[in-house]
Amino acid sequence: MIYYDDLPLSKDILAALNELKIDYVFQPIFYPDGKTVYAWEALMRPHDMDVTELIAEYEKQDKLHVLEVATLFGATQAYFIRGYKEYLSINTFPSECFSKEEVDAFISYYGGQKNAMILESLEYPYLSVEIAQIKRKYADINNNLIAIDDFGTGINNFDVIDAANPDIVKIDRTLLTDIDKDTYRQEQLREIIDTFHARKISVVAEGIETEGEFETMKELGADFFQGYYLKRPS
Repeated sequence: MIYYDDLPLSKDILAALNELKIDYVFQPIFYPDGKTVYAWEALMRPHDMDVTELIAEYEKQDKLHVLEVATLFGATQAYFIRGYKEYLSINTFPSECFSKEEVDAFISYYGGQKNAMILESLEYPYLSVEIAQIKRKYADINNNLIAIDDFGTGINNFDVIDAANPDIVKIDRTLLTDIDKDTYRQEQLREIIDTFHARKISVVAEGIETEGEFETMKELGADFFQGYYLKRPS
């Protein structure tokens, strides 16, 4: 289980964090060879409920910021315990942002051992353009990357791309399910990928579950790949 007792944070946020009973699993994001890891995405696993139930409960209590801070510090803790060296990819709410004090505390606590991170903006609950701009600034200062998760679902569309100015876009599984069997959708996705590449944005095909999807998304130009076909979270 993740512990927060010795983090250089305020007493109030530490008390809120210590109410959480959570661990993290990781799912790799691969280069096109399907073997070499580009990044490890941290996925929260509460002990006593499903993660969607936890998020819903904290959103109802207006406490999503607690989960935002828990993920920043907790996922990084779990990442270093496992000894990973590639990018750490952390989910972040588009409505929340770390305070300057929390950013400074994170840098102070992890110091020089911190590798570059990918901040994945989720597809809910809502987008704050101001927060997207702050995250972009923090990312640039600390050599981190911004990603848009689950493009094509929830709020994550081209308007969000314009607001967040990401380095990476993750194409949601709903857009690529059985893509090897649908030439019309192949052309649609090729156009989307070409549009991102023209804007210097890398593309992750996520939710890959079959060899056909994997090979087709490679042919369509995706840069990175993630899904059960390649490796499940563990």
